[in-house]
Amino acid sequence: MRYVIPSPMLAKAAPTVPDPAKYAGGLLFEPKWDGFRGLLAWDGDSVEIGSRGAKPLTRYFPELVEAVPRILPQPCLLDGEIVVATGPVGAQRLDWEALSQRIHPAASRVATLATRTPAMFIAFDLLALGDEDLLTTPFEQRRARLETLMSEVAHPLHITRTTRDRDAAVRWLQEFEGAGLDGVVAKPLDQPYAAGTRTLIKVKHARTADVVALGYRIHRSGSGVGSLLVGLFDSDGTLRQVGGVAAWSDVRRRELIDELAPLVERDDAGAAVTDEGERSRFSGSKDVSFVRLRPERVLEVRYDQLEGSRFRHTVQFARWRPDRDARSCTYDQLDTVAGYDLADVLG
Repeated sequence: MRYVIPSPMLAKAAPTVPDPAKYAGGLLFEPKWDGFRGLLAWDGDSVEIGSRGAKPLTRYFPELVEAVPRILPQPCLLDGEIVVATGPVGAQRLDWEALSQRIHPAASRVATLATRTPAMFIAFDLLALGDEDLLTTPFEQRRARLETLMSEVAHPLHITRTTRDRDAAVRWLQEFEGAGLDGVVAKPLDQPYAAGTRTLIKVKHARTADVVALGYRIHRSGSGVGSLLVGLFDSDGTLRQVGGVAAWSDVRRRELIDELAPLVERDDAGAAVTDEGERSRFSGSKDVSFVRLRPERVLEVRYDQLEGSRFRHTVQFARWRPDRDARSCTYDQLDTVAGYDLADVLG
């Protein structure tokens, strides 16, 4: 047999943990793992790991490919998350930066990182078992079959923990962030697996911060502001880039060019000063240069979490803050999350 890997089932955002009583079939709550979505297929002969996009992940995680035939009791198709944990025993947490480094073109580097920062696969759904297709089976039954399948499965494969208790899910939303997780997912128990549709419900952390506009990149169309780079002052007064704001409308992009023009730094000839932006392994040959702004204008943004000294995801614009002095935009304003051992999340 050979499994056809479907598009993963997706989630729509909600501001609060939903009430199971409002769903005829009830809800099952899970921690929201912060990793690479992976659909792991083992047909009895070979292992394949598909991603949320079109890019296969199989070659980047040889330690998982090796472990699956040795650990799983029978061929199956699993939906789950690939994560990397770092830190001392008793205080481990998910490490997005270490995980992102696993995507590397060199086979030798992939092999080295598989040993240095090995990954885990956290299973949360079962789409096929042997030659039985489970896509049309209600989630409650798929979950029960998954629990049976993985009852004696060992590291690096795990099954995510669940609860039907909304109060417990609310508590997880707060506590598990200390282990690097980024929210809670609610899943209707009576639903089939709806590939590519947003049937699930995700609740993520939502916070605001006042940041300084550092510069902007021109939109790929060549017209208007594509993204606004923002920063915060650290304890020694250094202004550090912490992320970017995007998703402007066409009209708003063009308006921002004019609004930000008085802040554009210029050379002696009057030309706008540009800088080379920070690169990542996902940048490739992409132009990351940006027009530099005098760090004077403050804006409020919405963000979910911090990864090191930067925002984990692209942040959302909330409003301009003309009442705030740029120097007051420091890291001190950000929430401090209490540590939580990943082992306690894995159960």
